[in-house]
Amino acid sequence: MLIPILIFDVALVAWSLHLMQEAFDQQEFSLMLAGTLVALSAAAMLVVYFLMGNCLSYLIQLP
Repeated sequence: MLIPILIFDVALVAWSLHLMQEAFDQQEFSLMLAGTLVALSAAAMLVVYFLMGNCLSYLIQLP
């Protein structure tokens, strides 16, 4: 399950970098904001994945 999420995160980061490059080329603030939000969502998805993994492993160990 980790591999598809990592691939999706890499795609989100690549898309955000593309948006930020386009924003820099066109001097467009809204594209820069969109790229930042996409990058933040990729980071948040990884954080939630690892938190849930730790939580589930803790719950499995309970007697």
